Amino acid sequence: MAKHKKAQRNHKYSLHSRQRKVNRKYKDTIFRMLFKDRNNLLSLYNAMNKKNYTDASALQVVTLENAIYLGMKNDLAFIMDMNLYLYEHQSTYNPNMPLRDLFYISNEYQKMVVQQSLYSSTIQKIPAPKFIVFYNGTKEINDLTEFRLSSAYECPTEDPDLELRVTVLNVNDGHNKALMEQCQTLKEYAQYVARVRKYVSSNELSLEEAVEKAVTECINENILRDFLSSNRAEVINMSIFEYDKELEEKKLRRAEFQAGMEAGIEKGIEQGIEQGIEQGIEQGIEKGQQDLLTQKIKAKLAKGKSLELIADELEEDISVIEKLLNQEAN
Repeated sequence: MAKHKKAQRNHKYSLHSRQRKVNRKYKDTIFRMLFKDRNNLLSLYNAMNKKNYTDASALQVVTLENAIYLGMKNDLAFIMDMNLYLYEHQSTYNPNMPLRDLFYISNEYQKMVVQQSLYSSTIQKIPAPKFIVFYNGTKEINDLTEFRLSSAYECPTEDPDLELRVTVLNVNDGHNKALMEQCQTLKEYAQYVARVRKYVSSNELSLEEAVEKAVTECINENILRDFLSSNRAEVINMSIFEYDKELEEKKLRRAEFQAGMEAGIEKGIEQGIEQGIEQGIEQGIEKGQQDLLTQKIKAKLAKGKSLELIADELEEDISVIEKLLNQEAN
């Protein structure tokens, strides 16, 4: 019986089952977990705004818990100085953040004025929003980048009626040093992430061993010591999931590109070089994405998983899953 339990524990961290087990339980991130602590959040706010507040209870946390767009959760939203700050952590470069934040802020404003009449002659006051993304992906970007909603408009104008700006801060180790010095928790978080990546990229350790080593060293070197000591098991599982997700996204993009290129070129030959460049490659990329998703669905079905569970794991609408299966059957 003891041998059986030990085998189960070892299987938990096998290459093929690790992400599946972690994915269901750990949809949070270490960044979000760190800054859900009001004191850490206040420290980050002070560093961002050159303030010196000490009363963490002054933060009115209104974190969005439910899925708003693409199955994602907003990280940190809070009210301070009569402003509404939306802080989001991203490890993937995402220029669609302005559109996502438009949904987020609309939802928050709707809740704030639900008891008020928007048809009265008195203006309904609302807190001004501030959108910040803390980025720590592997794509090289400047310390500070700005995304604008107007960049997504098909017909751009110099002075759009609706604009939304998102400030993207690179919080990888070695970037935004002034900010890091003002917020020790953010600085140590960046050091921890860099340590994990260092040991994983060395190819001398497995992912689990690399994370374990990074956690142990950071505790010994007083980097997020209390946080890592108190949440060691959860942090290790989160780190494994986050790094697995990062690798899977890279592989998915490569597979989509390759499938799209192959299908696009074949389509282009049939329709002519010019039409192939303009249409075939785009259609090929879409077909490649669908084929890749279908393969994942079939693999999970073969393991006896329900459509609801598959949709949740792949973060797709169940109608999309059913449509792809019907296409495959025909």
